[in-house]
Amino acid sequence: MKVQAIINPIAGVGSKRKIPKMLQQMCGEAGFELHITFTEYAGHASIVTRKAIDQGAGCIIAVGGDGTVNEIARAMLHTDAVLGIIPKGSGNGLARELHIPMDSRKALEVIAKGHQTVIDCCQANGRVFFCTCGVGFDATVSQKFAGEKRRGSLTYIKNTIEEYLSYQPEIYDLVVDGKQIQEKAFLVACGNASQYGNNAYIAPHANIQDGLMDITILSPFLPIDIPPLAIQLFTKRIDKNSKIHTMKAETLSIIRQKTGVMHLDGEPIIADKRIDISVIPHSLKVITPEVISFRKEVHNLFGEVSRFFDKRLPYIFR
Repeated sequence: MKVQAIINPIAGVGSKRKIPKMLQQMCGEAGFELHITFTEYAGHASIVTRKAIDQGAGCIIAVGGDGTVNEIARAMLHTDAVLGIIPKGSGNGLARELHIPMDSRKALEVIAKGHQTVIDCCQANGRVFFCTCGVGFDATVSQKFAGEKRRGSLTYIKNTIEEYLSYQPEIYDLVVDGKQIQEKAFLVACGNASQYGNNAYIAPHANIQDGLMDITILSPFLPIDIPPLAIQLFTKRIDKNSKIHTMKAETLSIIRQKTGVMHLDGEPIIADKRIDISVIPHSLKVITPEVISFRKEVHNLFGEVSRFFDKRLPYIFR
């Protein structure tokens, strides 16, 4: 089998030397033909991916963050090639959603075992995403974060606090599977997966294999609401907050009063007033740990645990 590894050269320590050596060892032991390419500019990963698939590559290994993974994965939709991920970004949303280890060697061990899962993706105005897209506050923060020279959790928290002090909620007209509603919201997020990245669960009940997106609407809130919202975001309980409205759908249209920023898997772009979002079911093959096949059982167990604690937590966290 031909294997194409695509490496973002700025994606962390070890990407240029250590990881290529590990890849060569794995493919040598398996008898695979390995090709390694380092990305040189935005969009390069998609070009390399398409060329590799045209030349018969059966596996594409992405070494990088969500941006690199997105570039590669969207060029693989509805092909026979399977995606392997070695996460080296700041958020690693898709890798975390699929239970892929953050440690490079352990992620490579998952790839070597070759267990395949078929997942959904979504598209917003024709642009593909795999985890989340959104408008409002989170998109504005992602735009500010993208311009930072230094990335990481502390920078993201700083940008979030600074933006909250001046951000004004907007009025959105939403068409959810043909049903029209209007909301004044701090943000509208669409989750194919459950999290943004860094284990921040904006759509804790999303299932990346169910053919549906999970829509999360955050109503305007006061500073006193921030601590419980933040805690619930990182404990998979944000849907329990009274400021949150959630629903599942196959299609969603967001109509706002003016053009503005939208994020796709954390990457900000300027989008039209109207954004049409839909699910593309069963569109990508990915190598994952076998635990992913038990997702439904884990999901049900989490629901039971969540309901248990929900009855016992003080009112401020509900």
